[in-house]
Amino acid sequence: MKQHKSAMQPWTALAVAAALGVGGLGSAHAATDAQMAVAEQYLDEFQPSTLTREEQLEQLEWFIDAAEEFRGMDVSVVSETIPTHEYEASVLAPAFSEITGINVTHDLIGEGDVIEALQTEMQSGESIYDGYVNDADLIGTHYRYGQVIPLSDYMEGEGADVTSPYLDLDDFIGLDAVTAPDGKMYQLPDQQFANLYWFRYDWFQREDLQAQFEDIYGYELGVPTNWSAYEDIAEFFTEHVGELDGRTVYGHMDYGKKDPSLGWRFTDAWLSMAGAGDTGLPNGHPVDEWGIRVEDCHPVGSDVTRGGAVNGPAAVYALTKYIDWLDAYAPPEAAGMTFSEAGPVPAQGQIAQQIFWYTAFTAPMAAEGTPVVNADGTPKWRMAPSPHGPYWEEGMKVGYQDIGSWTFFEHADPDRRKAAWLYAQFVTSKVVSLKKLHEGLTPIRQSDIMSESMTERAPKLGGLVEFYRSPDRALWTDTGTNVPDYPRLAQLWWSNVAAAVTGEVTPQAAMDNLAQEQDRVMERLERAGVQDRCGPRMNEERSAEYWFDQPGAPKPPLDNEKPQGKTVPYNELVAGWRASM
Repeated sequence: MKQHKSAMQPWTALAVAAALGVGGLGSAHAATDAQMAVAEQYLDEFQPSTLTREEQLEQLEWFIDAAEEFRGMDVSVVSETIPTHEYEASVLAPAFSEITGINVTHDLIGEGDVIEALQTEMQSGESIYDGYVNDADLIGTHYRYGQVIPLSDYMEGEGADVTSPYLDLDDFIGLDAVTAPDGKMYQLPDQQFANLYWFRYDWFQREDLQAQFEDIYGYELGVPTNWSAYEDIAEFFTEHVGELDGRTVYGHMDYGKKDPSLGWRFTDAWLSMAGAGDTGLPNGHPVDEWGIRVEDCHPVGSDVTRGGAVNGPAAVYALTKYIDWLDAYAPPEAAGMTFSEAGPVPAQGQIAQQIFWYTAFTAPMAAEGTPVVNADGTPKWRMAPSPHGPYWEEGMKVGYQDIGSWTFFEHADPDRRKAAWLYAQFVTSKVVSLKKLHEGLTPIRQSDIMSESMTERAPKLGGLVEFYRSPDRALWTDTGTNVPDYPRLAQLWWSNVAAAVTGEVTPQAAMDNLAQEQDRVMERLERAGVQDRCGPRMNEERSAEYWFDQPGAPKPPLDNEKPQGKTVPYNELVAGWRASM
C-alpha cells in the first residue's frame, strides 16, 4: 500500500506564523493569516481538483473561519480500513487539523468493528466516536430508532453555522441511499463502490482459449450474463486449462472463513443476483434482497411461511452454488479467507474471473508492477456487470452498491459534533474529493467522475470510469430501508452461512435457521415497540405452497436451474456503457 506523508510537518503553522511575524494567540485575524498560509502550502497535495486553486483557497478559508470557536478541540472519528479511508486518515485528517486547528483522530478498524461500536453506542447512549463512516445499509436502522440526527434538518437548524455553502449536495451520486422513508437525509456519502464481475481480459482474448472453450461448451468465451456461463468458464479454466505461463490457474475466487465479512458476502445482494427477491428499484418490492417481505414500510417476515424468501428455493440455490464453486474452482486457501484477505488475490495473477468483486480493490489491482498490469500501465483485466442466476427477472436490481456515509448521533456533544461535521464536509468537499478519488477510486461526486483527469486515467482502470459515468450504475443499489436492525440481523447471516460452508448443515437447513432466527429478532422488536416508525408487524404463518402460488417472491423451484450458458463480448458491453453516457 502506498504510504502518504503530510505535505507539511505538524509545527508548520507555528513556523509560518513566526515567519510572518504573527504574534501569540491573542489575534484571531493573525491566526487566520497563518492558517491561510498553511492552507496554500497544501494546495499541491490537493491536486488534481475540479476547482481552481483560488476556488480551493476560498473554500479552505470558509473552513478556517467556521472552525474558529473549535480550535484546540480534540475530535475522534472512525471508518473501515480501505484505501480511501487510509488516505483520509494519513493525509486529510492531519491537513484538516493543521489548517483549522481542530485536532482530528481518524481511526481505521474493520467494518465489523465499526458496526459493533455503533451498536454499543446505540445501546449505551454514550459517545465512543464523534462521527462514524458507516454503510448506508444502516439507513433503515437509523431511521427507525431515531438516534441519528437527520442531516437535512441539522444543516438547516443546529448545524447551519457550520454547514458549508459550497457543499453542493446535488453533485453527490449516492443521496438516494441515505434518504429515509420520511424524505430526510440521515447520512452524507463519503465513498462508494460496487460489486461487479472481474475477469482476465487478456486470457479471454486468446484465440487458442476461445477455440478450446467453444469446442467444449458450444458457445463463445466472453463475459457471462448468467450463472450457467459463469460456472462453465470456472470449470474451463480450472479443469481444462489448469496452467498458464507455468502457473496453476483457477476459474473462480471467493472467501469462506467464519467471519462477519462472510455475512456481507450474502447480504450484499447475492440472493438478489440469484433472483430470490422481487422486481423493483432500488430494492425488490415487496420482497427485497435480504428476503424480507415489507408491507407499507413494515417488515412482515423472512421465512417462506410468512411470505419471505430467505429460505426459498432461489436462496437455497444461491447458497448451494456459492459452496460448490468455492470447493471446486477456487484456490484451496480461499475457504479460510476473509473479505480483506481474499480481495487482493486476483492481482496475484492466477485467477481467471470473479463473479462478485468489489471495486474498492481497484486501486491495488491497477498498481503498476503487479502481474495483472501491463508494462505500459494498462490492466490485463476488466470489470463488467455480474451475471444473474436463473430466478432473476428483468426489473430486479443488478448488483450491490456500498456507500460509506457520515453519521452522527443525537446524544453526541453538540460542539464536538459540529467540529466532526466540519471534518466530514472537508473530506467530501470539492477541495479534496477528486484527489481522494484518484487515491481510493471510490467516487462520490458526479463532477469528479466526469472530470478530464478521470478521462485520462480511464484506460488504466478497466471499465470503472465507464461504469460510473453510465446511468446503468443506478441498477446497483445498497441494502435499502427495509432492514429494521442491521447490526442484529447481519450477525445472523455469517454464522448460519458458515455452518453450511463447513458441512455442518445442508444449505436448506442453514437458510431455514437463518429465516427463523431473523424472524425471531423482528418479533422481539415488534413486541418491544421500540420502533414506532415502520417497525416490524409480522405476518401469521401459512404454508409455503400458499406463498409459492402468489405472484413474485418467494418463487417456487425451477425445473431447470442450469439453462444454456450465455456470454457477450466485453467490447460490445462497454460500448453500451459509453453510448449511454
